[in-house]
Amino acid sequence: MIAVADRNLFADDGLDYLSVTGPCNFSFPKDHGAHAGYRTEWWYYSGNLQIDSGEQYGYQLTFFRSQISAPGAEHKWPNPRSAWRTQQVYAGHAAISDISGKRHLQSELIVRGSLGIAGVSQKADQSTIFVKNWSAKISPGRHFLKAFSDDFSFELSLLPAKPPVMHGKAGYTRKGSTPERASCYYSFTRLISEGALTIDGRTIPVQGFSWMDHEFGSAPLEPGIVGWDWFSLQLSDQSEIMVYLLRKQNGQPNSASSGTFIDKSGKPRHLTKDDFRIDILDSWKSPRSNAVYPARWRLVIFPLSIELTITPKLSDQEMHTQASTGVTYWEGSVTVNGSAGKQPLKGIGYVELTGYAQAFSAPM
Repeated sequence: MIAVADRNLFADDGLDYLSVTGPCNFSFPKDHGAHAGYRTEWWYYSGNLQIDSGEQYGYQLTFFRSQISAPGAEHKWPNPRSAWRTQQVYAGHAAISDISGKRHLQSELIVRGSLGIAGVSQKADQSTIFVKNWSAKISPGRHFLKAFSDDFSFELSLLPAKPPVMHGKAGYTRKGSTPERASCYYSFTRLISEGALTIDGRTIPVQGFSWMDHEFGSAPLEPGIVGWDWFSLQLSDQSEIMVYLLRKQNGQPNSASSGTFIDKSGKPRHLTKDDFRIDILDSWKSPRSNAVYPARWRLVIFPLSIELTITPKLSDQEMHTQASTGVTYWEGSVTVNGSAGKQPLKGIGYVELTGYAQAFSAPM
């Protein structure tokens, strides 16, 4: 899912953005790149890493593309055009959850997509998304991530263990009651990961598993939806689960909430709102934003006889992005325990929680 606020990035000039209204039918590697004309797009990586001594880390690296005017608006620009003029703004969020050290480190960037400072390039079969010196390179066999800040950095190589999964109907995922309230959405649900983190001047070799989402669309959230709870889980039987709850003002899920179960062979199964239930078992209050977030959950998937308990590895994994997208949200590493029928399951994952510090009001 996405976490980008308005921040006056989305100027309305009376022209129409492209709309997602039906099957997306992705074609790779082309669709790893950017989709100009759609209002909002993001490439999202998260993962759980560890070192030989047992120290555990979570990480997040997200790139956002926001188109500030609809297609055709550039024809109204004066000539000669400034080299700084662009329809695209790019932002980046990066974080490390130091589980053993009980701390959450984070950084953010936002720049115009001009003069080679930020953007998306495609050469042959490789797509590169970059914001200053942060980047994600997507090749047929590997993904390569780089992020640098004053407090931490990481460089990771990710090997897909499964092909990309298209959510919903050929990638078309509804986010509301009308067809155009939707996005195009696919994921790499199990990426074998290795590389290095640098924290406090110490470089740490790590390995583990990552998840990647790529999503784009133009429609705003449906009125009455204040945020969402999004879960990506990697289980010990080599299956994965993605579910999201679109929350209404009364806390109940919107009917467009849905998910995907991916079996060990990589085959997806669409989950409707009625196929699963999420119960909140605990909560955590942020000392900075005063937002109260769910902090432990029970996920039940009825047709698969799956019951899981999901627990944050670290309570405080709240993101503050006032210098970029303006959203305060919780994005954190979790552990999973439960069963599928009589088979015990364990797992790891990531959870994103928006709309708890303030109601969310931005394009999906």
